[in-house]
Amino acid sequence: MTRRSLLAYLTASGMAAQKDPKVSKDDLYKIPSNLPVPVDDGACKHLPGMRVPAITLVSTSNRRLNMADVARDRTVIYGYPRTGRPDQEIPKGWNEIPGARGCTPESCSFRDHYKRLRDLNVQVFGLSTQTTEYQQEAVTRLHLPFEVLSDAGFAFTDALRLPTFEFDGVRLLKRLTLILSDGKIEKVFYPVFPPDHHAEEVIAWLERNVPTKR
Repeated sequence: MTRRSLLAYLTASGMAAQKDPKVSKDDLYKIPSNLPVPVDDGACKHLPGMRVPAITLVSTSNRRLNMADVARDRTVIYGYPRTGRPDQEIPKGWNEIPGARGCTPESCSFRDHYKRLRDLNVQVFGLSTQTTEYQQEAVTRLHLPFEVLSDAGFAFTDALRLPTFEFDGVRLLKRLTLILSDGKIEKVFYPVFPPDHHAEEVIAWLERNVPTKR
């Protein structure tokens, strides 16, 4: 390669880099150290002991699941606002909302601890109000070994009166985790912080609360 062609190549490469100001994948996986810590506003106090309604949700495997049937077995459902994408910038003001940031790291945490959760005889699902199509992209990209449920119509959210918030005119689910068993809500984690270590918190609780054999 001549000196002139080398300079042309380096110039073109630099211009290409300047035209691609996308968020790096690493940014989505990291939790900033200065995030505001969410506080318990009491929005989930009514949930423990509630019977899970017979509402059907679609999973990222395109299965239609009746949540009352799902709740018959011990099940962990971690709910989150929304996952981002590497080709989209983190919305302005998102980090300032207590408990909003960290959906991707939380999902990766449940992915990395999935075998341990299955060893504890629980099934795992993610839950958000995003569409199934949007969720499927994240499941594929993050290599999640479990399904994510879509409550885009807010049927499940409203039936259980789960806490939500609005961002840029869009209603989103607040971060929480439900442990279901025997058709009811056995345990609620709310608020959840930090999200990237939450799977370990859930595992610790499950190990302390092993169901007695009948």
